[in-house]
Amino acid sequence: MREALDHDLNTIVAGATEMLDRVRAMLVEAGSVLIDRDTDKLSAVAAADREVDELESRIETECLRVIALHQPVASDLRLIATILKSLTDIERMGDYAVHVAEDGALLSQDSPLKKYVNLSSMLRRLDQMMETLGRAVRERSVDLARQAHEMDNEVDELYEQTQRELVTYMIEDPRTISKAMTLMRVGRSLERLGDHIENIAERVEYWVTGRRA
Repeated sequence: MREALDHDLNTIVAGATEMLDRVRAMLVEAGSVLIDRDTDKLSAVAAADREVDELESRIETECLRVIALHQPVASDLRLIATILKSLTDIERMGDYAVHVAEDGALLSQDSPLKKYVNLSSMLRRLDQMMETLGRAVRERSVDLARQAHEMDNEVDELYEQTQRELVTYMIEDPRTISKAMTLMRVGRSLERLGDHIENIAERVEYWVTGRRA
C-alpha cells in the first residue's frame, strides 16, 4: 500500500513540476514577444496556456483520487494540499505570461518608448525563481524554496523602479501615456507572477516542515 501511495504522490509532484516548466517556457516566449518583438511567439504562448489549464484539471482530479483511495495523513496529506493550492497559482502564472505576450505584441506595433532594461531584468529573475522553485519541489528542499522566495524582493524593487520611470515619462510628455500605461501593465503582470511563485515557495516549506513560513 505504501509503495502505491508513493507512486501516486510522485506522479502528482511530476505533474505539478511539468506545469511549472511549461509556464517557465511560456514566460521565455512571452519575453521574446516583448523584448525581441517576435510576435510569432504569441500563438505558441496562448496554445501552451490551454495545455497548462488541462494539466491543472488532470492533476486536481488525481489529487482527489489519491485522497479518496489512500486517505493520506501527515506529510503526505500536506504534500497533496500543497499541490492542490499551488495549482491555482501556477495556472495564474500562465495567464500572466499570456498577458505579457499580448501586451508585447501590442507594443510591437509602434516604436518602443524606451529600452526595456528593468523588464528584461524582471524576466531573467523570474526565470531563475521558477527554476529554483522547480528544484525545491523535486528535491523537497526548504533552502531552495526560501531562495526562490527571497528572489521576489528584487522583482518587487524592479517593478517599483519601472513604475516610477514610466510615471515620469507620462508627466514629461503626455503623448507617451498609452505606451507607458501598457508597459506599466506588463510590469504589474510580472510582479504578480513573482507573487504567485512566492506563494508556492511558502507552501513547499510548510509541506516539508509542517510549519507555516
